[in-house]
Amino acid sequence: MPTTPGFHSIDEYIATFPEATREKLEAIRATIRAAAPDAHEKISYQMPTFAMHGNLVHFAAFKNHIGFYPAPQGVEAFQAELSAYKGAKGSVQFPLDQLMPLDLIRRIVQFRVAGDLAAAAAKPRRRKE
Repeated sequence: MPTTPGFHSIDEYIATFPEATREKLEAIRATIRAAAPDAHEKISYQMPTFAMHGNLVHFAAFKNHIGFYPAPQGVEAFQAELSAYKGAKGSVQFPLDQLMPLDLIRRIVQFRVAGDLAAAAAKPRRRKE
């Protein structure tokens, strides 16, 4: 059974979309990069992902929206502001026909970075023998 090859980079992923969608994806990418400068980019679940000690956020384009996946903690912490958008436990849908809420995305990413760093600091470190 043939399989579709996966994406190897965020650039490769973004290049597959029409120009208007690419612009929105690049704006989200730049916002995340600025809010999490120590995070690295990767493809996870065939979506653009930013990670540090663990995955911070994923995002993906669809026909009518961009899905943003800041994990349940990111959605819960910003529930009031995200109530204007469709979503689920760990995801939000930003309609393509609206401006992307880049400031909100920035604040959610900063929240996720703080949580990631706190979780990493709380993990017991292995002693070298």
